[in-house]
Amino acid sequence: MSSPQSHHFPFSAVVGADGPEGPDPMALALILTTIAPDVGGVLVRGEKGTAKSTIVRALAAVLPPVDDRPVPLVELPIGATEDRVTGSINLESALAEGKAEYEPGLLAKAHRGILYVDEVNLLHDHLVDLLLDAAAMGRATVERDGVSMTHEARFVLVGTMNPEEGELRPQLLDRFGLTVEVAAPRDPALRAEVVRRRMAYDADPAGFAARYAAAEEALQARIAAARGLVGEVRLTDAGLLKIAEVCAAFDVDGLRADIVTARTALAHAAWSGRSQVTLDDIRVAARLALPHRRRRKPFDAPGLDEDLLDQVLGDDELPPEPPEPEGPDDDGPGNDGPGNDGPGNSTEGSDDSTGESDDSTVESSQTSVESSQTPVESSPGGGSSVAGTGPAYRTRLLSVRGVGTGTAGRRSRARTSNGRRVGATTPDRQGGSGGAIHLTETIRAAARHQVARGRTEGRLLLEPADLRVAVREGRESNLVLFCVDASGSMAARRRMEQVKTAVLSLLLDAYQRRDKVGLVTFRGTGAEVALPPTHSVDAAAQRLEDLPSGGRTPLAEGLLEAAHLLAVERTRDPQRRALLVVVTDGRATAGADAVVRSRLAAGLLAEAGIASVVVDCESGPMRMGLAATLAAHLGAEHVPIGEVSAEALVDVTRRAA
Repeated sequence: MSSPQSHHFPFSAVVGADGPEGPDPMALALILTTIAPDVGGVLVRGEKGTAKSTIVRALAAVLPPVDDRPVPLVELPIGATEDRVTGSINLESALAEGKAEYEPGLLAKAHRGILYVDEVNLLHDHLVDLLLDAAAMGRATVERDGVSMTHEARFVLVGTMNPEEGELRPQLLDRFGLTVEVAAPRDPALRAEVVRRRMAYDADPAGFAARYAAAEEALQARIAAARGLVGEVRLTDAGLLKIAEVCAAFDVDGLRADIVTARTALAHAAWSGRSQVTLDDIRVAARLALPHRRRRKPFDAPGLDEDLLDQVLGDDELPPEPPEPEGPDDDGPGNDGPGNDGPGNSTEGSDDSTGESDDSTVESSQTSVESSQTPVESSPGGGSSVAGTGPAYRTRLLSVRGVGTGTAGRRSRARTSNGRRVGATTPDRQGGSGGAIHLTETIRAAARHQVARGRTEGRLLLEPADLRVAVREGRESNLVLFCVDASGSMAARRRMEQVKTAVLSLLLDAYQRRDKVGLVTFRGTGAEVALPPTHSVDAAAQRLEDLPSGGRTPLAEGLLEAAHLLAVERTRDPQRRALLVVVTDGRATAGADAVVRSRLAAGLLAEAGIASVVVDCESGPMRMGLAATLAAHLGAEHVPIGEVSAEALVDVTRRAA
């Protein structure tokens, strides 16, 4: 098989794609969604270095050609603008000839091919919505810059992501037809084989590809045969009822899961060369289509209960399709033959009316999330203890004042590459981030110079200095860093449970708004980063579960650890604005010159311009006012409170923002 993609790493050479019992779940999911594109695409979740991108890029080479040309593989960068995705007016044609002509975007280029988005969880939500809508509808509509048109956009959408870098919102996760979790093999022999093949490919790509040419051609032929057969595969009423029983047993929302499972089962039957769906087809389809749809709470573990699946499916195979009654005019119930809307035929449009959810639904479900952690009482003798976490609750919007330039999100006002257009500027003042051409302002800038440029008639005379790009205002994500006193006095008053509940609640809010939240704790003789800045609520829950408290109060170490962490984050992402929340009574009792060192550390944070607030946890009739002094050295707002409740803590951060 010869094509421009033939020297890509072969699909069949990926370890797991050529197993003796068939492809592994990742390879199988990709194959099934190419056999039946109405399955809805694939989301591959896994740690870095698990060949996610390699196998996706290799997929196009084994797909049957389209009109005697290789299947297009279009990669969408996470920094793409909406103009680049959907297309827009052709600027050269508009300025030179006065014609408003449409210039196709990436959706049009991916037609009848594969649209691949690496790190799809980092793509802005409105672009993910746009991609999923186009993939479900099979067409894209453009309404912008004087262009109004609809074009075909039938493609297989494949997204890959590392969950450690943040999750997709549940609404978007549900819109992917299939989802697979991948991890590096733990078997040393398999790991060695992966390295062996990769080194052989790097040494001689052409020779390596030639060794797998026969396997690639056989795979391409099998996919082509399955595509031809899938429309003839029968899904009986008994099979459809079994799918409904499985989806009901796993308590999935809506009917999208039922539809996707049915389509996937049909595709798997065709891939296996069968003309009727079996229990094995339904089992495979359920494993790929259901796990991500039953995760309605961010802290639910991924995966599917195999015992429950086996129990629902049972041991008895599906009964065969009964013979159709004789008679030319029979069109009775259960007749899903050609020309009817039975389960084995097209269900076009059914996705658009079922299984939808919105932000309000998700937010309401998340307000009732309760942590599985239970309080652990202090051990005898005053040792460290692990506080539990109360029920997480919904938080109101926390936003930073002013207009930032941070990463696109859903919280504070910011200049971003998306959002509403609020003005125009020159590209150099845009900060090199590009941006859509502002046609009106470009023409206006050029118009005033036409006489000086000698124009009397004809096309507009343009120069580079005339170019204007749109300035858009949207929303950015932020970093809220808690620096929490986890010493013995805090544990004795059960404040850690309240603080952890507040952080957990803010993490749920950050999950929706694409924020980062971090946690630094200090106790005993030092400080540690208990929760590195993260988007992942799963990782956050795991770190918070074992957060200990007890011992002396190394306040200086806590402040210095927070300063170091914020400096690192500012280097990684200089545009993301941060708010430091220090939760302490102001005491510094660990080490020599503890008070002096804590004031010096506070001064460093103040000089760095870190916006901060001190939540004063001191209580009792005799108060020393140490937290107020600390706030003065930090240049922070001082908030004295008698009890550090989770709700009070969140209200403080909102007022300071």
